Amino acid sequence: MRSALSAFGITVGIAALVAVIGLSESGRADLMRELDELGTNLLTVEAGEGFGQSEARLPEYADDMIRRIRPVYEVATISRVSGGVFRNDRIDDGRTKGITIFASDLNLMRAQRGSMAAGSYLTDLTAEFPSVVLGSVAAERLGVFNSIPNQKVWLKNKWFNVIGVLNPLPLAADLDRGALISYEAAEKYLDHNNVIDVIYIRADPEHILDVRSVMAATVNPERPEEVQVSRASDVLEAKAAAQNTFTNLFVGLGTVALFVGGLGIANVMVIAVIERRNEIGLRRALGATRFDIAAQFLTESLSLSGIGGVAGTLLGILVTIVYSSLQQWPFVIPLYALVGSIVCSLLIGASAGFYPALRASKMSPTEALRTR
Repeated sequence: MRSALSAFGITVGIAALVAVIGLSESGRADLMRELDELGTNLLTVEAGEGFGQSEARLPEYADDMIRRIRPVYEVATISRVSGGVFRNDRIDDGRTKGITIFASDLNLMRAQRGSMAAGSYLTDLTAEFPSVVLGSVAAERLGVFNSIPNQKVWLKNKWFNVIGVLNPLPLAADLDRGALISYEAAEKYLDHNNVIDVIYIRADPEHILDVRSVMAATVNPERPEEVQVSRASDVLEAKAAAQNTFTNLFVGLGTVALFVGGLGIANVMVIAVIERRNEIGLRRALGATRFDIAAQFLTESLSLSGIGGVAGTLLGILVTIVYSSLQQWPFVIPLYALVGSIVCSLLIGASAGFYPALRASKMSPTEALRTR
C-alpha cells in the first residue's frame, strides 16, 4: 500500500505537468488558428488625445487619404451615434444596457472578416431604410435573437427593424456591444452628422508594419500625433502571453507535487531497508555484493517512479483530450512533454532511491542477520 501511494504521488505530479503543458499548447494552437483566420493585417485608426481643451478628431476625408496607400486593399469606417438602444419606447432613457449605436460602411464585415449568427448584414437596399444589425452581446442583452426578422428596437427616438445579428468579432469587441446602422439611415432618421470615429484597414501582410508607420501622417499630416494607430491582433497576442504566465504558475505547482511524490518514494525505500535487514543480511551471506544490494533497492525505486510516470503521462493525455474536446480546441501535446515526463520521473526515482540503496549496501551481513 505504501508503494502504491508513493507511485500515486508521482502519477499526480506528472499528470499535472503533462496536462498543463498540453492544455496550454492546445489553447495556443486554437488562438493561433484564430489569428490565422482573422489575419494579423488589420489596423485600427482613431483619434488620440488633443492638445489643451480641443478634442482630437479624424479629418473628414481620412478614409480617402488612406485608400491612396498602395498596400491597403480594404477600408471601413464607423461613427458613434448618440442615443440609447432599447427593446421598446417605454423604457427609461438611463437604462441603455451599455449598447452603442454605430453608423458604419457596408463593407465593415469584409474588413473584420465577420459572419452572421442570424439574418443578414446591411445592403444597398436595406441601408436606405431604418434597419439595424445587432452585435452578439447587444442581441443577448436585448433578448431579440430568437425573434429575428420580426423584431424592432427603439434607437434614440425611432423604431428600427432588426435584420441580423453578428457572430462575436474578436478583433473589434466594441462592435459586439453595438447596434449597427448605415450612414444614410443615421443621417436621415437620427440627424447624425456622420463624423468618422474609427477606421478599420486591411493591408498586405508583408507591408503591414510599413503601412502602420506612415498611417498617422497620412490620416492627419498637420497633427499626426493626434492619430492613434493600433493592430487589433496585438490583443490576442497579449492574451497568449498572459496564458504563458498562468502556464508557468501551474507547472510550478506540478513540480511541487512531483517533489512531494519523490519524498514519498524516498520514505518508502528507507522504511524498506529497515524492515528488510534480514533479507539483506541473508543475500550478503550467500555472496551478494554491495553493488547487488544497492542495485536491488535502486531498481525498486526506479520501478515505482517509472510506473507512476507512465500512469501520470497517460492521465495527463486523457485530461488534455477531454478538456480540448469540450473547448473545441485542437489536441496538441509537445513531444518534449511526453519524453520529459518519463525522464523526470526516473530521475526523481533515482534521486529518491540513492540514499536508501547506499545505506542498504553498507550494511554488514552479521549486523543485518542479528537484527530482528
